[in-house]
Amino acid sequence: MSNTRTDTGTLLALTFVVSFCSFAYEFVYSELLTVMYGGTVTQYVITVGLYFFSLGIGAALSDDLDATDLGGNFFRTEVFLAAVAPAGFLLIVALNSVRIPQSIPSEVIWMTARLPVVVVGFLSGFELPLLTHMVDELEDGEATMPNWLRSTCGQIHEIMVSILGTVWNVKRTDGRRSGLSLVLAMDYVGGLAGAVVYARVLYPGIGLIPTIFVLALLNGIAALVFVAHFGDWAWWPVGGGKRTSRELSIGHVSKTLLVVCLVLTASYAGVVAKHDTADEQLSELYLEQQIENRYPPGAMRATVTSQETTTYQHVIRYNRTWTGTGPNPYFTGRTEQCLRLGSAVQLCESWADSYHQGLVDVPMSLVEPGPKTNVLVVGGGDWIAIDHLREYDVSVDHVDLDGEFMQQAKTDPFFRTWHDDAYEYDRLNTTTADGYHYLQETNETYDLVLLDIPGATDDDLLTLYSAEFYRSVRNHLSDEGVVATWGYSPDSYPQHHKAFVNTVGTAGFTNQLSYWVREDLDSDGQSERVEKFYVFAPGERRPLTGDGETAYVRTHEQYRTVKWHAVPRYRGVRVNSIFHPNYDILVDT
Repeated sequence: MSNTRTDTGTLLALTFVVSFCSFAYEFVYSELLTVMYGGTVTQYVITVGLYFFSLGIGAALSDDLDATDLGGNFFRTEVFLAAVAPAGFLLIVALNSVRIPQSIPSEVIWMTARLPVVVVGFLSGFELPLLTHMVDELEDGEATMPNWLRSTCGQIHEIMVSILGTVWNVKRTDGRRSGLSLVLAMDYVGGLAGAVVYARVLYPGIGLIPTIFVLALLNGIAALVFVAHFGDWAWWPVGGGKRTSRELSIGHVSKTLLVVCLVLTASYAGVVAKHDTADEQLSELYLEQQIENRYPPGAMRATVTSQETTTYQHVIRYNRTWTGTGPNPYFTGRTEQCLRLGSAVQLCESWADSYHQGLVDVPMSLVEPGPKTNVLVVGGGDWIAIDHLREYDVSVDHVDLDGEFMQQAKTDPFFRTWHDDAYEYDRLNTTTADGYHYLQETNETYDLVLLDIPGATDDDLLTLYSAEFYRSVRNHLSDEGVVATWGYSPDSYPQHHKAFVNTVGTAGFTNQLSYWVREDLDSDGQSERVEKFYVFAPGERRPLTGDGETAYVRTHEQYRTVKWHAVPRYRGVRVNSIFHPNYDILVDT
């Protein structure tokens, strides 16, 4: 009977492990698809839905597996999961790292990218039915549960029945629990553990890429422990020997499959042991291919020089080198440094100055310079906008969510080139917080609000593009205050532009001033458009040029034609709200 208790305990422990992995795979794929395609809510909802659909299909077909080979089928399932899960992860990365012919419909790419979710869900659907049948196949009687587990479950059972008895009519059930109830209970516990450990330990601790190999390693170990304990040749200290006809059925295990399992498990153990190196190399391979994808084939080579992940974003520095024929149309020289945050390029040497001139030096023509002018900067954790504001001797409140990034940018040589230690400015007050929540709590009013925030590439940023956020900004403006932000071109992103403008208009901004910043990026004597900017106001404001214009505006003739206009209103285009998001405001970069 002691062997039976050990057998049941082993199966329940394996249930915990495989459920842990199954739930965590779901989150890994959801996050990976979010990184690749954006839209956190969309990707998580679709992934969860596909996963449970596939789980149900697998469970329904599990009855067609040979009942005389329950153990063998369980072993095969774990080996296949250990092989398929990382392969599916790499498939999704590959789909976003190579140039896909335009003749292939986007729907095909969409389905292919989600195929790993379906396969992993389908295979996971086999696990619980197989484990349930194996637990039921062991000796009958309460003793099939290990003493420690029976005692723990008994105490929890008593508490739960007492709670249920306050509302429902209950009848206490003593004695043996069915295999289904035992396996389901352990499955739910394992699922919870997988969710918590993934969110609190694995993903923030080692990153997305090593996590998939940790989970696959656990699947491989589960397969090896199972076959070692229940196999006819078992050498496991608490297993061993032939099983009687009333005990677990484990058919012939292919030696080839066993070798494959051993090789996979050993390989994953090596990857996990060197997870920093594996993460860096795979990330750089993907990023370099993806960055190069933005340019014509063979025209640009990207080389990642450093990368790190803060609590809120993935920070990548890279060099881009012109490798095309003819003159380089993108920047002066052959190579320049760039900064990428998440899925979007944030800063390149060729346009770092012109971007911040458009963000700061142009709208400063609309307010008075000096200590009595209050400016709020939302974002701008690289401190460069602060450096430009310092030239006007204004008082600055600066709020950014990512304290880690701000701290790194203070001393990093790349950033110091542009911000010149602006964080030491004596009229600067920096707060590490979310911009939306900061505005909900502060009583300050501002003459100028600068939004130096990431583009709307992910629904994590929907709050900063919502009517509620812009309404809060408007409520914190002084009588002559304005808000300035960079924006996407309406020609390139028409749906985003319409949703964005309608959202800002709904928040109470009636007038807008839009302009391009131009720069001779490649030193060919001709200036090119760099970034689009908008200034919004809830009423009439003074012209951009005139007595109060900044030196930058004065020396650039292009601003003479920039005039205030009414904020347009597009029919049939819904605004973006926190509680009713309009996903048209998101862009695919």
